[in-house]
Amino acid sequence: MRAQLLLAVVGGVVLADPNTGHVRNRGSGAIHPYAKYKSLAFQGADTASSSTTPVQTTPAPTQPPLECFQVAEPVLTPSGLTRRDLSLVPSFAPADQKPIEAAVDDSSQPSPCAVVLMEHTFASSYGAPFVGEYLPPDCDFDHVVINFTTLVKGRQFDRTGVFYIGDIEVWRTSTAEPTSYGIRWEWLKDMTAFFSLWKQSQTLIFDLENNVDDTYTGLLNTTLTATFFKAPPGKPKLSPGSNRGSPADLIIPISQRLGAEGKPSQFVYPAQEAKSDVTNFPHNANRAVVTVDVKGQGNEEFWWSNALQSAVDAFTPTYGVPYPGYSPFREVQVLIDGHLAGVSWPFPVIYTGGVVPQLHRPIVGIQAFDILEHEIDVTPFLPLLCDGSSHTFEIKILGLVDDGASGAQLSTTTDDEWYVTGKVFVWLDDADAVTTGTLGNLYTSAPTIALSQSLAQNATGANETLEYNLAVSRSLTITSHVKTQKGEGPVTWTQLLSYSNIGGISSFGNNNLNNFSISGADAVTGPNTNYSTSYAFPLFANSTADQTPDGNLTLWAQVDQGLHVEVRGDAVLPSGIEGFLALGKTSSGGGAIEGSVLQTWRNGTADYFRPGDNSFSRGAGSTHQEFSFGGMRHDGSVAELYHRNVSAFNDTITDDHVEFDGEQDTRQD
Repeated sequence: MRAQLLLAVVGGVVLADPNTGHVRNRGSGAIHPYAKYKSLAFQGADTASSSTTPVQTTPAPTQPPLECFQVAEPVLTPSGLTRRDLSLVPSFAPADQKPIEAAVDDSSQPSPCAVVLMEHTFASSYGAPFVGEYLPPDCDFDHVVINFTTLVKGRQFDRTGVFYIGDIEVWRTSTAEPTSYGIRWEWLKDMTAFFSLWKQSQTLIFDLENNVDDTYTGLLNTTLTATFFKAPPGKPKLSPGSNRGSPADLIIPISQRLGAEGKPSQFVYPAQEAKSDVTNFPHNANRAVVTVDVKGQGNEEFWWSNALQSAVDAFTPTYGVPYPGYSPFREVQVLIDGHLAGVSWPFPVIYTGGVVPQLHRPIVGIQAFDILEHEIDVTPFLPLLCDGSSHTFEIKILGLVDDGASGAQLSTTTDDEWYVTGKVFVWLDDADAVTTGTLGNLYTSAPTIALSQSLAQNATGANETLEYNLAVSRSLTITSHVKTQKGEGPVTWTQLLSYSNIGGISSFGNNNLNNFSISGADAVTGPNTNYSTSYAFPLFANSTADQTPDGNLTLWAQVDQGLHVEVRGDAVLPSGIEGFLALGKTSSGGGAIEGSVLQTWRNGTADYFRPGDNSFSRGAGSTHQEFSFGGMRHDGSVAELYHRNVSAFNDTITDDHVEFDGEQDTRQD
């Protein structure tokens, strides 16, 4: 891996709701500065470049839409390894990989087929998702890749999109905020993990909540296709002992199960309990894994910068409204029959309007187009789940409450709101097999929390600055003896997590600083499975906001964010290594590949100005991202397979270098 990819952190208002576009007062009256000033900025002119832009200026009709992208590793398609941060096939793609429109010769794999799942324009679409019917294609396949393409112009907030197959959420995304002359993006995603769903007739639901009126004019014009194909045969897979198995035989939703009514099945938490009763869990399961999909909305969108609960009203006299609270820490819990089975400390996704909008064009934030799920292996619970009784799966999201000094504990809820679903991936033995065993000790201790804080006043006694240092750690181990048709023995799920946030609120509530980090390691071991992952999420965000008495608005921000993920063994969801393995790109030198390593660092600065008379606005943004993806060998060495180093200033790529399996990719925009 490149040494320079260091994942260490460098050093009374009523507003339009960014999630709905409608004007509303939140239940608590709280508003985060990122939401408050974003809404005020939306009242100004379009700021696609650093030049002064008068209100109502109409761009030249011939100006092409801006191409936006999320930097990511390639994905396997019938054309070979295909870049999804440009949606281009590298010029040196293997000759034996046929493009989708080409006929195959006698010695190649069966012809792939593509299906248009959706062509739809989302206008005022709250409560009006796209609903369609899916029939399995008439071709032989073992892989599925979707392509989601969007074109939008005008003025619009970033929006949340959720794709369901029946009652099961299979993908969550968000949209980019457009320019007046338009933006466009594509996203390719490997959906092979949901193979059992693709083999059956289904109701498809795509929920993309948009609002269009005289102010928010952006129509989201979308196309969703799926490509079905056979992967090349006879190529090496992961090394023995770490074999990636077949997709799950069964997927059980943890959702409201409203697919038959043509409605989205997500829970809106905490107003709704995110809980599902499963009455027919299979008695012949040999492995089970829960994944969780969560996205903070409203006062939870910027949860990682929320105030300590004791300080939510500290700046109300000067800032004007309370701060969103429950601390800048969140824990997602998965419970089975009330017992804690595992946790996820979520990645702090910053969506394309977040902090300062000029940070996100054309390079969107990490995971903005593909909000990833966390895997929690619940195989140790099989002696309980396979007993023929009804069982309850529940997802909770908790923050912290504190005493205003050094004491803090997990809260019982959060602010409004979170979109939540989950699912259980299940692998089965023969139909007449019965899984038994001895359930282990299900006691789990609370996390360890260390907190210090200081609230300072100015000469008149007004609260001016809050500084805090918050650290949280947790360990969790569950071991059971599990007996399946494939074997028996102890199965152990372990998690070890650490969190820190050295943060502050200053300028009487208008400025924010967060030096944030999450790191963790999860693993499951047992007779039939072997999976482990480690991860780190560093984030440094420093922002200032000033609004003068005559209405002049000035915003500035620096945001540096990283992601480091290592995956070994039997992952449920694709890690990115699958396409390289299928094409034999990882077998030369250094031994067999046991897993993957993804490492990226994205840093940006942006500013924005709009005078009080709203006569013009101007803004500028600079972004740089370095991304590296590789295969991990048994000895710990890494074979770098994809690398991109890209910079942008004011909607324009200024530098871009891509290496694909050690070769420079010359096919770029």
